[in-house]
Amino acid sequence: MRRVGFVLAAAMLLAGASVWAFGGKDSGAAPAASFRTVDEIKASGKVVIGVFSDKAPFGYVDEYGTYQGYDVYFAERIGQDLGVAVEYISTDPASRVEYAATGKVDIILANFTVTEERAQQVDFALPYMKVMLGVVSPENALITSVDQLAGKTLIVVKGTTAETYFEKNHPEVKLQKYDEYADAYNALIDGRGDAFSTDNTEVLAWALVNPGFAVGIDALGNMDTIAPAVQKGNTSLLEWLNNEIQSLGQENFFHAAYEATLAPVYGEAANPDALVVEGGVLN
Repeated sequence: MRRVGFVLAAAMLLAGASVWAFGGKDSGAAPAASFRTVDEIKASGKVVIGVFSDKAPFGYVDEYGTYQGYDVYFAERIGQDLGVAVEYISTDPASRVEYAATGKVDIILANFTVTEERAQQVDFALPYMKVMLGVVSPENALITSVDQLAGKTLIVVKGTTAETYFEKNHPEVKLQKYDEYADAYNALIDGRGDAFSTDNTEVLAWALVNPGFAVGIDALGNMDTIAPAVQKGNTSLLEWLNNEIQSLGQENFFHAAYEATLAPVYGEAANPDALVVEGGVLN
């Protein structure tokens, strides 16, 4: 992995008479696209990809300041096959849609679960992973069913499928919300909540390296898929990504990514075929 620094991507969106990337507020013209086509990305010499910086083993920054993880492994291959450098922008769960929808990044590769609501705001490429929700809690007060969460406090991260699922299906569960994964896990460690829910792949990895905690619920809700996302209407980049995912499937690329980034964490606790999607085709 190449060493990269954090990229400051704070774009000021001014109200009133301000003119921004989509065109003037009062111009009366259709908003102009702010996305970059594949040709424009190649001409610039770099592709801008939004990833997590605190969600090991999918996207994180190591002790040397280098981005690592399953999503980053894929991002590096995207840059290689486009023939450009990769510029990473750190994102959090709640800002993923915004970053893709406003063109702050060319591609979001931040463990991004496909949902109908999100698909109205961004365009998803083919999937490269499948996932369900999981719940991790202290071993001495292990939560093994959703019924046990009634009247208890469940930690979630804003903008995640866990937040949406529990708000819709289990209003009896009190949610304690955080913006960052690191803050959510610290809250669980400190005992500010009874359990924490996010993707089962993530809680399983975390519990394996945090003694005293275990995943009591390892499959909750519907099976979802994880996929790259681009700005709505960027058919050039979307088609390139779909072709890339299909091509990579012929070499079992995502199984190789699993072995390089996830297998050292999961060991025998997970079956790669239960998580990895090759060529964008669900088995």
